[in-house]
Amino acid sequence: MVGSRNGFLHHPITGEYNGARSARLCECKESMGIRDQCAFLFILAIPIASIAWTVTHEEVFREPREWCKERSESCNRLLKRKFFYLFTCEYCFSHYVTAAFLALTRFKLLYEDWRGYLIAGFALVWVANVYMNIYSRVRLDLKHERTEIALKEKTLDSNS
Repeated sequence: MVGSRNGFLHHPITGEYNGARSARLCECKESMGIRDQCAFLFILAIPIASIAWTVTHEEVFREPREWCKERSESCNRLLKRKFFYLFTCEYCFSHYVTAAFLALTRFKLLYEDWRGYLIAGFALVWVANVYMNIYSRVRLDLKHERTEIALKEKTLDSNS
């Protein structure tokens, strides 16, 4: 990308500014068929689930999550308690992540107006939560297997 006009970068080969290319992508997305929309739905739910799970469960966000949990239980106003609670609940948080992704991608499902955003939002939340549920069960199974193996190793060591 070379040059700039009104904050848009100029592509040296196509001669387009990235704003024009973005507008074309939106035009193509608006005319997606139902198969493409379903594929986009299941693919877009993956990063939504990943972000929601990471913030609400993984060790990297443990300290801020514990602080939010404490605030969600101790704040004197209901609105403040609910705000801090959303960072501890993957289902709640996935709604906000979905809203951000809808604003970023402008993905619509079935309809081209506001109803498309509404349907896409609830569908993305549902699919993302199915993904998180599957991931949770797989992690639980793996943890159970590791515990069994450790127990068997411990009994073998004590018998030797």
